[in-house]
Amino acid sequence: MSTFNVPKREEVTRNNQDIFDNLEKAVGFVPNLFATYAHSENALANYLNLSNAKTSLKTKEKEVINLAVSEVNNCVYCLSAHTAISKMNGFSDEQILELRAGHASFDVKLDALAKLAKNITENRGATDTAVLENFFEAGWTKENLIDTIVLVGDKTISNYINNTTEVPVDFPVAQPLETVIA
Repeated sequence: MSTFNVPKREEVTRNNQDIFDNLEKAVGFVPNLFATYAHSENALANYLNLSNAKTSLKTKEKEVINLAVSEVNNCVYCLSAHTAISKMNGFSDEQILELRAGHASFDVKLDALAKLAKNITENRGATDTAVLENFFEAGWTKENLIDTIVLVGDKTISNYINNTTEVPVDFPVAQPLETVIA
């Protein structure tokens, strides 16, 4: 059982309270993982700035990375959140399962992106040459590569925070991949 509480608004700093208020307005609630960042005076704002920074990747492309990375890092919270977000962005349940597994038979370009994100995460950045070549052959650019690596880092931060703190999942819980594709 987790020793980390999910802080309530009155338990965080004024700056974090303002962020909680903005999240309430934008999302309708403060996700438990974001609230957990607020144990730090600066981490929540820093993470949201990184997560919302300009990128060459479109929203759906970012979700491809989020799902593949969260699966490798075995983060049930992030898998659950990004499954819900991916559905809102037009991915089907079957496509989401493929993306979690690190491929996309339904789209060559997204397939190369999913394979790259999975490979970078599994190999801690020591990307296989063939995977990288496939990424570029699918039409991605060096800018896309760098932005993908930044997003892998972004998602890994949240995966590690959740896997360490074990905060309760407040999204519909994503089932283990081997359970749903067996």
